Amino acid sequence: MDSKRSATPWLDHSALLDPSPMMIETGVQRLESGALMVAVRTDLHGCKGRMFDWWFKFFETTQHIKWWHPVDHVEHRGWDDKWRKGENYYGASIHAVESLAEIPPVSAKLKFHDPATIFNQITLKQALSDAHVSAVVAARIGFGEHVQLDDSGDPLNGQMLHVARDTDWGCVLRSRFVLGLDDQSTGSGPTDAMGLALMRHCYTEFTFLSRFLPSLYFGERANGEVVPLPW
Repeated sequence: MDSKRSATPWLDHSALLDPSPMMIETGVQRLESGALMVAVRTDLHGCKGRMFDWWFKFFETTQHIKWWHPVDHVEHRGWDDKWRKGENYYGASIHAVESLAEIPPVSAKLKFHDPATIFNQITLKQALSDAHVSAVVAARIGFGEHVQLDDSGDPLNGQMLHVARDTDWGCVLRSRFVLGLDDQSTGSGPTDAMGLALMRHCYTEFTFLSRFLPSLYFGERANGEVVPLPW
């Protein structure tokens, strides 16, 4: 761990709290800093934001993440002790191994954060009240066997945001990744090809998730809700 470094402050993604169309809903953009932003929009039919948020309090095995992406997800190496099943993932870190489309498997580490510490709290509360947002999942991310962490255990390399908005047919998920936040000085930052592979991976994994999440959520009686019957 490099005790002299700290993770880059969260970039401003407040536009994700507004349901209006954005210039880039799905695509890859090189930022002025040299970091790479990957944007992905996925329609999750039959799912709601509360189900999406609950998933991060539920999955805990390699089998679970293979449900999520049967091809790219390789191994779940565990949550730390801040994760509590069915209760909390804020402040928790996870270690896993996964591929990004055609890119071979690589180790990854993520530390999750309370979105209220990232967005303006008043703006976020209003977006939730207005039903412009139904769930937010945020994490610091890093790839490789030796992920550089700051003193708080945050990976230095990247940031990840998933913002859900409920619709009549399910929910819209907008995802934003920023990679290479610690690579500008070395010239070894993420390539455009890596960004495109991550874009495909993200769209695919959440499409797979939408196919089983509602049944799993209701089957687990996640919030004690009445189960809606199709007949």
